[in-house]
Amino acid sequence: MAESVVMPALEMAQETGKIVSWLKKEGDAIRKGEPLLEIETDKAVVEVEATADGVLGGVKSQEGDVVPVGVTIAWILAPGEQPPAESTAAAPSARKIEKPQVAARSSTPSAEAAAGTEGSARISPKARRLAREHGVDISRIRGTGPDGAITSEDVLAAAAAPAGSAAAPAGSAAPAQAAAALSTVARLMAERTTQSWTQVPHFFLVRELDAGALVQARERLAPGVERERGVKLTHTDLLVALTARVLKKHPKLNASWTGSAVQLNPQVNMSVAMAVPDGVVGAVIPNADAAPLADIALQRRDLTERARNGRLRPADLLAGTFTVTNLGMYNVDAFSAIIAPPQAASLAVGRIADRVVPVNGQPGVRPMMTVTLSGDHRVIDGAQGAAFLEDLAAAIRAPGELLGQG
Repeated sequence: MAESVVMPALEMAQETGKIVSWLKKEGDAIRKGEPLLEIETDKAVVEVEATADGVLGGVKSQEGDVVPVGVTIAWILAPGEQPPAESTAAAPSARKIEKPQVAARSSTPSAEAAAGTEGSARISPKARRLAREHGVDISRIRGTGPDGAITSEDVLAAAAAPAGSAAAPAGSAAPAQAAAALSTVARLMAERTTQSWTQVPHFFLVRELDAGALVQARERLAPGVERERGVKLTHTDLLVALTARVLKKHPKLNASWTGSAVQLNPQVNMSVAMAVPDGVVGAVIPNADAAPLADIALQRRDLTERARNGRLRPADLLAGTFTVTNLGMYNVDAFSAIIAPPQAASLAVGRIADRVVPVNGQPGVRPMMTVTLSGDHRVIDGAQGAAFLEDLAAAIRAPGELLGQG
């Protein structure tokens, strides 16, 4: 029986996905779980796997097409089976968007513009919010979505057009150049960080920690991890493991804001901030509180490699409950991180550097590290954040105890 391949919803508030490439071609045999195509989301390029065994057929959307979530883009068929009759027509809602068009401004609006007034326009909630944030008049936008609906891409293209000017005619490069100033990942990262910074009531707590025991633990445990998993153990791996275990004692720090209530998450899924071309992604290590240190190191390395190559999978980006972002390798002493909603907190880690500090009442040189907790005040308060940092500091002073490798 034919099984449809639809544009998946890989993230919250996702409206469309862009097909980057088909990894199989029409008529190819495929097996369930085999990589089928690559889709560009707000965060990265991810591989989508086949959901059944069969033959790929009835491909309706090609590379470069931007397709609404839930629309059928192909079929997985039994050998000799034909795709359903309705799939033979071109998909009306799959489209290749080079530049959303903005209706020309004039004292006599066109029929299309008149139909696009705020009260009657077909516009997604996300696009309406973006229009308010960017001060865009949606009555002047010609939607490129299904049935002329105005999408977020249309609004952003309109916002990028020079102020007070009409949309350039076809063939003019000015709006296209403005819209191309940021890549998709960079533009959407800018949008999301702006949304978080302006809507989430952030507060910040800073602690200076003695990292001597952490450094010693890495030196002691690294050879065994490399033998066991063939991967280099990093300070980030240790911090992810320790933070995840401390979070079990502080469930509010591992919670999510749902918009009207606090949701306690049963799993501790650590999101590790990773630099990619044009932005940052949060790749997730699930159940990190129970994962052996060697497994965390291996997952972190694999996620880093896939992130750098733009080959993260959907599961790599989903369900993170707390973020650790470490800029120590860039010689940053301290910084504050923006929370990734719906998470309630994030930990920013600076470099480990020798500093003169009191040691048993006398000046001494110790390897010190500054950590900054970013908290969502709707979910946690300063006292709860401070208690978490106190327990994290104790874990870093004696990492072997919490990791069972003392």
